[in-house]
Amino acid sequence: MTTVEHTAAAGRPRAAGAGGARRPLTARIAARAGGGALRIFLVLVALFWLMPSVGLLLSSLRGPQRIASSGWWQVFTEPAQLTWDNYARLLSDGKVTGSLLTTAEITVPATLLVVALGSLAGYAFAWLDFPGRDGLFLVVVGLLVVPVQVALIPVAGLFGAVGLFETTAGVILFHTAFGLPFAVFLLRNFFAEIPRELLEAARLDGAGELRLFTRVVLPLGGPAIASLGIFQFLWVWNDMLIALIFADSGHPPITVALQQEVRQFGNNIDVLAPGAFLSMVVPLIVFFAFQRQFVSGVMAGAVK
Repeated sequence: MTTVEHTAAAGRPRAAGAGGARRPLTARIAARAGGGALRIFLVLVALFWLMPSVGLLLSSLRGPQRIASSGWWQVFTEPAQLTWDNYARLLSDGKVTGSLLTTAEITVPATLLVVALGSLAGYAFAWLDFPGRDGLFLVVVGLLVVPVQVALIPVAGLFGAVGLFETTAGVILFHTAFGLPFAVFLLRNFFAEIPRELLEAARLDGAGELRLFTRVVLPLGGPAIASLGIFQFLWVWNDMLIALIFADSGHPPITVALQQEVRQFGNNIDVLAPGAFLSMVVPLIVFFAFQRQFVSGVMAGAVK
């Protein structure tokens, strides 16, 4: 081999299979993740995941006779059977519309309280020095493993003694108390990843703790806070156990109202289908409205 050929051969990169350094397994998987086969698979998974929701929607748009005699997929061959009569009857029922309002009255305050208190506590555990901080944080983490069912009887007795049993305020307090441990744990870990130099620079500029929290920490923790808000909203909106025990039986949330419809009238799917879909629409709207922040928070937590 001549000198020129030897130099050219030395300058060519060696193939990965010929003794060269191979890329890591995660890099090879990520490189193949953009393939068409994977995209088709993900589309099929998404369609399979959406099928129950689509079936519920189409069932809610069919008459009771049609629902009893055939499946919802018959809509694709006979689209003329679709009607809004079920929703008209449902929305004319003051009990159902009132239950939706009661659900919103419970869910919105419970979500805002958990996000606000969890953000403050998470910042305190992450960046403030006070006696017993680590021990208290361990107690908060330990509360994550306490099941809700354990507290039902003691809390019911406490609420009965202070006049909060079968009240909206009692349900809000219960959801707030049991949502805070996870909120504090999540936000504390997220806030602790903020560079210390950034906070020290803000302190050197004269920022106090409150201004530091509102102007620096909250904007940086937006994805995690949005993720927490979505989780808490979905948990409270879809809850039935706590609402069934602690809510006012005269003004129940939508989950309890639908359960009472089943108990009173049996298999009345023409009432339950539109009611269930209405109760599902609001969480879907909230999730898709904040899905970008939710994905950012999940990815940030995965990277950290």
